[in-house]
Amino acid sequence: MKSDQRFARHDDDHFHDECGVFGIYDHPDSATHTALGLHALQHRGQESAGIVSYDGEQFHSHRALGLVGDNFNTPAIMEYLKGSVSIGHVRYSTSGDTILRNVQPLFAEFKFGGLAVAHNGNLTNAYDLRRSLVERGCLFQSTSDTETIVQLIAISEYGRVVDRLTDALSQVEGAYALVAITQKKLIGARDPWGVRPLILGKLGDSYVLSSETCALDIIGADYVRDIEGGEIVIIDENGLRSIKPFTNRSQRFCIFEYIYFARPDSYLEGRNVYQVRKSIGMELGRESCVEADFVVPVPDSGVPSAIGYAQETGVPFELGIIRNHYVGRTFIEPTDHIRHLGVKLKHNANINYLKGKRVILVDDSIVRGTTSMKIVDMVRNAGATEVHMRIASPPTTHSCFYGIDTPAKEELLAGRYNLQEMAKEINVDTLAFISIDGLYRAVGFNNRDIDSPQFCDACFSGEYPIALADRNDSNQPNLLSLFDEQV
Repeated sequence: MKSDQRFARHDDDHFHDECGVFGIYDHPDSATHTALGLHALQHRGQESAGIVSYDGEQFHSHRALGLVGDNFNTPAIMEYLKGSVSIGHVRYSTSGDTILRNVQPLFAEFKFGGLAVAHNGNLTNAYDLRRSLVERGCLFQSTSDTETIVQLIAISEYGRVVDRLTDALSQVEGAYALVAITQKKLIGARDPWGVRPLILGKLGDSYVLSSETCALDIIGADYVRDIEGGEIVIIDENGLRSIKPFTNRSQRFCIFEYIYFARPDSYLEGRNVYQVRKSIGMELGRESCVEADFVVPVPDSGVPSAIGYAQETGVPFELGIIRNHYVGRTFIEPTDHIRHLGVKLKHNANINYLKGKRVILVDDSIVRGTTSMKIVDMVRNAGATEVHMRIASPPTTHSCFYGIDTPAKEELLAGRYNLQEMAKEINVDTLAFISIDGLYRAVGFNNRDIDSPQFCDACFSGEYPIALADRNDSNQPNLLSLFDEQV
């Protein structure tokens, strides 16, 4: 991958979730409802979208680069996606080119019939599996680790599709939440650790699977429950049944879903995301209050925590930075000039509220620090006399390998500097992050269990609950040389 492309992907200080999945069974407008569900999940991936449906006789697929609303917006497309069962996927790639062959759901014809799969997460032994599959003669059509699952299903010696899928998933390591359809079934599965989210809902008599509850809301479906870690649900004409074929694991749901990834109006693992973010801000205020005139969020992700911080500390909340919502990622071309203007294209200082004021900036995280530096400079140039920054997550010191787009550890600001050095680097008067125990308190626990953390927090702690087989493979010169992207 070209270095300028990589820089363009990370020219902000936020991680990016790689994708969202949606599926619905036994509804006459299944594809339309799937498109609406994907629209609600658009924040989980903006580079491509796809839907596969089945009408009782054949499968129909439409996959395209770009946003859901740009590609599923005509009667002709939706009429083509006939059938009462369908699944969909929105994607954000981590590296390599965004090309059509990597757009999901992936579809293949097997001896037992057709199967379409859409996957959120990252397989940590995908390289080793793919290498062995290629040696066996398997032909790969994409560079997605999701296709590894498809190929494992193909070579499985079991007869029934659910047994084949179970056999395939028993061989993979990593984090995944996936949906699949056959001629007769809608299937959902979640990795044994429960890292990535998957929700079960109902719309009348129709079952729905989704990455988040906000996608249920948009189609008027009711939330039923979260799919459990290690659970496979099979939905067909006989209703829903659940199997748990894998070894029980201590659950490690991704805590960053609460900090940034999920939509604020979603419920995940029984918690309202917006309320959790406010609680994080309140904990942050209790831990690191400073005298100031205003609390100013870095929009939009910093808003709930800034509200909580202001409520806890009594410092007034103001929108001192205004975001331009009409600037998309694809608008930012990888040129030095545009990169320099990138923050101004997205954010502008509200000078009337910043001039002569002591400001507390609240953001959800700092990754490289490049945007934080530009935001701070913008606020200072607007006339702020003091700039303090408060971060609604602990320092991000390690990369994620479970389905989140992150830089290498050496590129992370907190991976290179201590707190004082980071404050100097981004030019703030003071800098503070919420403690990891404070984060856990905000999510509803007294403290982090040192021996068995209640969440996956590897990006803060460096404690990876799932083995990183590919990264420990000495025969693998570069994982990305084999996988252009992990989905």
